[in-house]
Amino acid sequence: MESAGSGTSRSLPLRRPCLVLTVGLVLAAAAGCSSGSSSNAANGWNSGGSSSATAAASGAGNDLQTDYQNTVKAVLPSVVQITAGESLGSGIVYDSKGDVVTNAHVIGTGHSFKVTLADSSTTLDATLVYSYPTSDLAVIKLTNPPSGIRPAVFADSSKVAVGQIVLAMGNPLGLESSVTQGIVSAVGRTVSEPSTAESPGVTIPNMVQTSAAINPGNSGGALVNLADQIVGINTLAATSASGSGAQAPGIGFAIPASAVVSLADQMIKDGKVTNSGRAALGITSRTVLTSGGDTETGAGVVSVTSGGPADRAGIQAGDVITKVGGTTIASSNELSEVLAGLQPGQQVQVTYLRSGQTKTANVTLGTLAAS
Repeated sequence: MESAGSGTSRSLPLRRPCLVLTVGLVLAAAAGCSSGSSSNAANGWNSGGSSSATAAASGAGNDLQTDYQNTVKAVLPSVVQITAGESLGSGIVYDSKGDVVTNAHVIGTGHSFKVTLADSSTTLDATLVYSYPTSDLAVIKLTNPPSGIRPAVFADSSKVAVGQIVLAMGNPLGLESSVTQGIVSAVGRTVSEPSTAESPGVTIPNMVQTSAAINPGNSGGALVNLADQIVGINTLAATSASGSGAQAPGIGFAIPASAVVSLADQMIKDGKVTNSGRAALGITSRTVLTSGGDTETGAGVVSVTSGGPADRAGIQAGDVITKVGGTTIASSNELSEVLAGLQPGQQVQVTYLRSGQTKTANVTLGTLAAS
């Protein structure tokens, strides 16, 4: 697993971009846009533009367009559409044996699925290999994988940098094999998914933030660089902080490729996750509020795993954690975000309240339970 890097924790309004098939769809054409409009603006349409500058800029634009087209041609055949009950999402062909990696929230609690290949001509049966909601990843397997399926190539996440051009591939709003473009906006983001009736919500570290549009149905699809490599799995889109639920343009998140590979390899080999690679205190917690119920004051310890890191350090049920290292903790969610940026085996000082008194303990972090 990767380190937290230079990213920050975020408590943004987020949504998982999955789709219920009964949702209606209205398409609006973008007025005045064409594939050549951007190059026209840059290539000499001003009084000082020279013909040589225009030609050079046009050539550079054509080269980039060719790069886009080549990457789409190379990677899109590896991106599939997954139907799980009434929900629709995306997935990525992981190997030639028919394993497909996707988001855990795409498949939900299902065990059998329909997978449509990128050419839209073939729908195949698939079954669950393993789902790991803690990191929102799952692997399913095609029952009868066809010959010639094309596994994707995954990037080295340590080489993903802000400013790199990326393409998001998937099936937004049921529009199969769609592609959007943008850049890597940030790396190392720790992001908490929203809780729903189906999920308590999870915190995922080291996510790749992108400006490429990620819409409902894109979950589980590919975020791809121009070297034809998967940078990450499209997972979350930010929504407006106003509470309207409207998507915040240009803010999407993908689970990094290195985390995908680490966990998917374990699921395929062992049928489960054997090592999550994520730090844990060995407790369950809940947010503690003031007596008025309007201010968060810490992460209350509900239970402690016997023999776990917190237990060995003397932390008990009923304690309220208020700080980890130098970071103030006001809620259970903030505790999860801080731990997501740390590593198993790392020693941290935990500050907590017990019967109104402030205490500290040096805790050697363990590994988040994998199954």
